[in-house]
Amino acid sequence: MRSHHDMGGEPAGPVNMAEHDYDPWEKRIDAMFSLLVQEKRLMRVDELRRGIESLEPNAYETLTYYERWIASIGKILVEKGVLDQAEVDARIAEIEQRPDAELEA
Repeated sequence: MRSHHDMGGEPAGPVNMAEHDYDPWEKRIDAMFSLLVQEKRLMRVDELRRGIESLEPNAYETLTYYERWIASIGKILVEKGVLDQAEVDARIAEIEQRPDAELEA
């Protein structure tokens, strides 16, 4: 049985092959992952993939490419004890309270 992330052979519509600029936050996520892999040696590419593939179906389908990356990175760093989930949750709650925070329903 296929998992929700395994969409090979399924109709997906056209793929936009146009070059585009990345948002600064996307570039930061990419740089963060590079540092975690190459400099700190805290993660491997296969761990990133495992974390992405373990996202709940709704999250996998609604998150963007780099949103999936940061969800996976956070999950793996909590698993390894580098981050504490309670501290991460508290920080997210603090950021959500900022007047300039953009939140989606």
